[in-house]
Amino acid sequence: MATRQTSSSGKPKSPRIQVVLPEELLDRLAAAAEGDSRTVSNMAKVLIQQGLDRLQGPGPAAVPSGKALRRQLERQQQAPSPRLRGRPKRIRLRGPQG
Repeated sequence: MATRQTSSSGKPKSPRIQVVLPEELLDRLAAAAEGDSRTVSNMAKVLIQQGLDRLQGPGPAAVPSGKALRRQLERQQQAPSPRLRGRPKRIRLRGPQG
């Protein structure tokens, strides 16, 4: 069962669990966390969440996480800017140079 602690301010902390991993699995988890700029603990949470989502199927509001969310945000940044609406207020025409 998960244990719940309280912070020094008296607010409850998130539940904690303890997991024993083989050395090789811990190394893989640490490498994945570093590659995704996460802590090992946060990477474990994300992977557990993804595994449970896969087991239970997509929920009513499936939200992309981790790399999928990052790719989606990067695509939005790379998308061409929306076209301007209406005609320009002023046009500067250049005559022949020479």
